[in-house]
Formats: sequence, structure tokens, C-alpha cells
Amino acid sequence: MKLWVLGSGSSGNAVLIESGDSRVLVDAGFGTRTLATRLRTIGVAPGSIEACIVTHEHTDHVKGAASGARRWGWTLYASEGTVDAWPELQDSNCVRVASGASIDLSQVRVTTYATPHDAASPIGVRVTSMRSGASAVVCTDVGHVSDGVRALCGDADLLVLESNHDEGMLRAGPYPPSVRARIASRTGHLSNRACAGLVRDVVHANLAHVVLAHLSENCNDHGIAHVTTADALRRTRFRGRLSVAMQNDVVGPFLPRPSRVDAEAQYTLSL
Repeated sequence: MKLWVLGSGSSGNAVLIESGDSRVLVDAGFGTRTLATRLRTIGVAPGSIEACIVTHEHTDHVKGAASGARRWGWTLYASEGTVDAWPELQDSNCVRVASGASIDLSQVRVTTYATPHDAASPIGVRVTSMRSGASAVVCTDVGHVSDGVRALCGDADLLVLESNHDEGMLRAGPYPPSVRARIASRTGHLSNRACAGLVRDVVHANLAHVVLAHLSENCNDHGIAHVTTADALRRTRFRGRLSVAMQNDVVGPFLPRPSRVDAEAQYTLSL
């Protein structure tokens, strides 16, 4: 299993997860030209992507999904509410998935979890390799750590988690009070402090990489976000790596621990 973040922030989000010959895109919040360019930098043909999972209907997560499906033949999956809220998904024969349901693709299982955000019926996503059992979790756009969010993020090998804002920077930032209140609400976005607390709580032996994502351009700083979570992790048994996703650049690949990679390689050799 390998994971790349093709870009993450208020201007667009997309995460590519690969397991064997199966490639899954979680969100397509960029136009097809940008998606193609960023995929090209990692040697991935857009047409090789098996499925695109759309977590919710906000433009920075869904912008290129329908056009990408038409252009490259992706199968689209999204929740009922997301499909109803974004007509282009309906026109692209998007498969409607109930929150909590699982989707079996060629070599991975995708499991969805309901998440607390101000969208129609947002979901977080876990992608699990049928070969090695390794799993990658994408959990962004969550206002607070609900039981569903905690279940989603537990037992992941690779964890992409929102660390949207520094609370002090948000209070002093350029947004009007209504926007600040929305971001800080229980259906808004996760703060650095809340992100760090969740990561600390879900640490386990196989957690190989944590990627902080969806950072605010105006109310956060990469260094502050990294330090906040790193400080929380120092008091745990975490021995993996901590990284920060970029808005305009690809980061990765992120891989599970060697034992998981070896199991997948052995499975491939036995075929």
C-alpha cells in the first residue's frame, strides 16, 4: 500500500491510495488539468484509477470528480446526501453509498464512516488492502472528535487527519465573526489541539505515518501544526513519521511498516 496527498487545503483536496494494481482517489477537489499534472509527477495515469470516493459536496472536495469520471472512466462513490447536493454526480451515474457501508473493489475494501461537518451527509474513508490487511484512513472536514471519527481513525497504518487551524490565530484572523464561529463549531473544522489529542489517543504499534491535512491558509502555520501534534506524540509509543500536507504540491509516498509491505509482496509472488 502507498498513499500520496495530491494537495490539501481550502483550495482543493485529493488523496491517492494504491494497493497492488488497485488505485483509489479520495476526493477530487481540483480541476482535471491540475489532477492530471499532479498524478503525472508521481507516474500515475489518471485512467488507471479504479474509483473515486467523494467525502462530501463542498467544492474543494468534489470539483473534478464528475469531469474526471467522464474523461478517465472512474467509478464514483458518494453518500446519498452528497449525490443529491451535487447534480453533476447524478449525471455521472455516481454509486450511492450509505454511511457505514463498505465497498469491495478489485484489491481493497473501502469502509465509510459518518463525520460531523456542515455538509449534507459527509463521510470519512478507510481503505484496507485485501492482501496485507494494511489500512489507510482519510479524515478531514470534521468539527469535533465524535465516536465515529474516533472509530475511523483507530487502528490505521496510514492516517491523513485534519489539523485545520490554530485557535489563537482563528480568533485573531481576518474572517468575520460568523465565519470564525462556523469554523470553530462542532460541524466545522478540527483545530491543531483537537487533532493532536486524537492522534495521541489512537497511537498503536502499526501506525506508521500521520499526515496533517486541510491546514487553513489564514489561520494556521505548518510549523505550529507540526509542533502541536509532535508534542502530543512524544508522550506515546509512536515510532512512525509525522508530515504536513501541502496545498499546491504532492507529498508522499507514505507506506505502512515493512512487515505490512512484505506481506503484500509475498501475496503478489504467490499469485
